[in-house]
Amino acid sequence: MQKVASLPLPSPDALGASKALSTAIADAIAAAGGWIGFDRFMSLALYAPRLGYYSGGAAKFGRDANDGSDFITAPELTPFFARTLARQFAPLIGMSLPRVMEFGAGTGRLAADLLLALETEGALPDTYSIVELSGELRARQQDTLAQRAPHLASRVQWLDALPDAFEGIVVGNEVLDAMPVRLFARIGGQWHERGVARDGEAFAFEDRPLDAAAIPAPLLEVPGDHDVVTETHAEAEGFTRAVGALLKRGAAFFIDYGFPAAEYYHAQRVGGTLMCHYRHHAHPDPFLYPGLQDITAHVNFTGIAEAAVDAGLTVAGFASQARFLMNAGITELMMSLDPSDARNFLPQANAVQKLLSEAEMGEVFKVIALTRDLDDALPLDGFARGDRSYAL
Repeated sequence: MQKVASLPLPSPDALGASKALSTAIADAIAAAGGWIGFDRFMSLALYAPRLGYYSGGAAKFGRDANDGSDFITAPELTPFFARTLARQFAPLIGMSLPRVMEFGAGTGRLAADLLLALETEGALPDTYSIVELSGELRARQQDTLAQRAPHLASRVQWLDALPDAFEGIVVGNEVLDAMPVRLFARIGGQWHERGVARDGEAFAFEDRPLDAAAIPAPLLEVPGDHDVVTETHAEAEGFTRAVGALLKRGAAFFIDYGFPAAEYYHAQRVGGTLMCHYRHHAHPDPFLYPGLQDITAHVNFTGIAEAAVDAGLTVAGFASQARFLMNAGITELMMSLDPSDARNFLPQANAVQKLLSEAEMGEVFKVIALTRDLDDALPLDGFARGDRSYAL
């Protein structure tokens, strides 16, 4: 395992768990003949039972490295994120869609704050389902709901598999970026799949040339003939098709960082978007501390939109997070705070600024809405201005 300069060392117990996962990954590589695709490596690193990053006991979500976490998400920053989503969801619940289902619920903060905000809006859902495979995360979510919204916790149910059918609102905040990606490298005009092999006791990238027929379709649109490394997103697109298959009537909202394909595969983006997060440090080494760090890639929203349309859904809106939140009324909600109460107002104002600022989360994060069997009067205020569906 390679140590990246300036990153804090894990505890001995954490290192032991990481070593056990590394052994399991090494066994998978050996069983596959000495090479596995990066998507297989990423899947094991994040989701291997009991040892993967999301299936193990790491803290993951939090405010800084001192609490043992690796990154912070919008719901953890401020309740105004959930309150603004509630303003968008409330009219839909009023259209006989009284159920919500969340993917990637993390600590449960979004679920708790959404339920509280929907209660304020007079639009409480009958049920709030959380699809969660991790027992550790499920326990954290239950604790969060018990602390923040105890009188609403009975409305929440946990699922460990997708339902066969669903009518209502689907929401996923930073769930698509955590789905395994395939890596590819164009070197000297030849496309290769970049997989993972062993180099002594360490993991290492190893490229294998692709026949023309095996080159994924998105890569055929990458301009130029210069060397480039990039990703494709078959798993996230497959997940979108699965959501489309189960959503019989309703709307799905996915919030994540990413770009339309024209930006994702732009000639100047030569190094791809793969990134790792460990103790609130971002770095590019996916082989560091397997199971103890997050591994992500930006989302190709064109691929998500195309998968949705393939599944019979309608792309009802696509906008930057900043534009969506402002359209949906986050600045109006902020007016409920007293600016003279600096101790309360300033932290919330700073957090909302991070959600909206182009230099922070406002531009790189996008919101896409996918619908089925909803009429033309669909009240999607979040896309009233600045809808970029044309760019997909």
